[in-house]
Amino acid sequence: MIKVTLKDGVVKEFDKAVTVNEIAKNISEGLARNACCGIVDGHVQDLRFVVDKDSEVAICTFDDEDGKKAFRHTASHMMAQAIKRLFPETKLAIGPSISDGFYYDFDRETPFTHEELEAIEAEMKRIAKENIELERFTMPRDEAIKFMKEREEPYKVELIEDLPEDAEISFYQQGEFTDLCAGPHLLSTKNVKAVKLMSVAGAYWRGSEKNKMLSRIYGTAYTKASDLEAYLTMLEEAKKRDHRKLGKELKLFALLDEGQGFPFFLPNGMIIKNTLIEYWREIHKKAGYVEISTPIILNRQLWERSGHWDHYKDNMYTTSIDDVEHSIKPMNCPGGMLVYKQEMHSYRDLPLRVGELGLVHRHEKSGALHGLMRVRCFTQDDAHIFMTQDQIKDEIKGVVKLIDSVYQLFGFKYHVELSTKPEDSMGSDEDWEIATDGLRGALEDMGMDYVVNEGDGAFYGPKIDFHLEDSIGRTWQCGTIQLDMQMPERFELEYTDKDGTKKRPVMIHRVCFGSIERFIGILIEHFAGQFPTWLAPVQVKVLPISEKFEEYAKKVADELTEAGIRTETDYRAEKIVYRVREARNERVPYIVVVGEKDLEANKVSLRSRVDGDEGQKDLSEVIARIIEEVKTRKR
Repeated sequence: MIKVTLKDGVVKEFDKAVTVNEIAKNISEGLARNACCGIVDGHVQDLRFVVDKDSEVAICTFDDEDGKKAFRHTASHMMAQAIKRLFPETKLAIGPSISDGFYYDFDRETPFTHEELEAIEAEMKRIAKENIELERFTMPRDEAIKFMKEREEPYKVELIEDLPEDAEISFYQQGEFTDLCAGPHLLSTKNVKAVKLMSVAGAYWRGSEKNKMLSRIYGTAYTKASDLEAYLTMLEEAKKRDHRKLGKELKLFALLDEGQGFPFFLPNGMIIKNTLIEYWREIHKKAGYVEISTPIILNRQLWERSGHWDHYKDNMYTTSIDDVEHSIKPMNCPGGMLVYKQEMHSYRDLPLRVGELGLVHRHEKSGALHGLMRVRCFTQDDAHIFMTQDQIKDEIKGVVKLIDSVYQLFGFKYHVELSTKPEDSMGSDEDWEIATDGLRGALEDMGMDYVVNEGDGAFYGPKIDFHLEDSIGRTWQCGTIQLDMQMPERFELEYTDKDGTKKRPVMIHRVCFGSIERFIGILIEHFAGQFPTWLAPVQVKVLPISEKFEEYAKKVADELTEAGIRTETDYRAEKIVYRVREARNERVPYIVVVGEKDLEANKVSLRSRVDGDEGQKDLSEVIARIIEEVKTRKR
């Protein structure tokens, strides 16, 4: 008798070995129809995998991340099969699933054209209609090499040759097409109907520029045409919201060849950045934080002591000062340790909440750079909280509430992930268990849903990550809470306890924005450049209808400015319709137009981004309204 424990705790009993697919059918026919793969005792397995002992089994559909991967991996094989049918001379390289889709690398004399992509996509849809079963089989390594040599697939031969001599090599066959693959895959091609080939790019074999350039075709696949359509619509919307495009149009920042990965903030962008920093300082002061600033460059000895030299050196910029090796800081925390050590601390001082808006530098590969989202220098809104062990839960709850308030302000939904001990870690298992239990306990006390991300913690401790969802459904990792029992040990931090003994504090690393630069990039795309009034670089644009009303326009603009409202006046001799359209394109929240009737009535004509033309208003009414919006940070 084999006992199978499902993820809801239900136990199913089988009198003989069963496949993952048979377990799914036993649960329900509907689940079996939608099953993509399974997780058996923590390992992702094919639907064909045989369960022959007591096991914990979860069935994954397209709604699960592992299910999506199996589904889209099958789509990549269907694309390779279609290409082999249409262009049989093409050589196969690799074709994995990736975030939001899949790709496959091919060796072909000429690059694929747009028309050829359409033909490949059409052939993939035919393959789906053919309902071809995928069958898995294995071979010894030598036979597998011979098998692929006979099919004239040199890249597959190279992959197999790199495997151990005693390895058993797995293949998947669908009709006339066979591919080297570890899986998992769907049982058949029939469910992969909603496919779209997105683009073609060049990619070096195995990522090395010493190797041949291959053609990489990117695609995506969904279970329903409506979901595919929604995804393509989102991509189109994302293009319109691209922060690099809007950043240039709205004169927020510049990305220049003279400093690749080092963004230049322009006056409008600095207003947004400084306004966010003012908000950060306000909420942290209320939450009991003090602010510090630590040097950008510190010596190698410090980074060795913190563990960064061993675990993070490849991402650090180094320099020599007075014949001593130094590093530009990639993190603020070691400097924070030195600040803590500047005076003796008692248990009465704890928790000690210390914030820093620190400029950090990290070496990113040029191919990874992306606008403000991935840069080589950024301002990290760091904070380090020093506490006793019995304060861990309450402090984590306080940080979660603070981060939640920030994301609520901007209208972000979010989900939480708990990341556990990685392979490359410092400290004892016992310390890691205490730290992880502290984070888990705080989340559970607050009733927060979370996903466990095994092995993805920082090298010095487990962490809670906040993944934001923006206005078009994309997710971004921003806030994080990391519990650290290693760095206080390495820096010999102490406090005097109630009984007079010296004890080691526990420390939390945490950020709300993450990187202020990246957060600005996210906000640009989230709001499509239409920032809330309190954050907008220009809050009011004053437009005189003609030169005759410039004096009155200046008087109006001066009153707005004196009230603390960021105001610009457009005196250009262009038609008023053109200037109104220009102001709208600049995403200004309020446009004030002044003409003869406004001058006579001592009023202004107001146009707002939300309500359009609102007619004549008293200027005092407009000022009060904007001041209230800024004060309350109305979204």
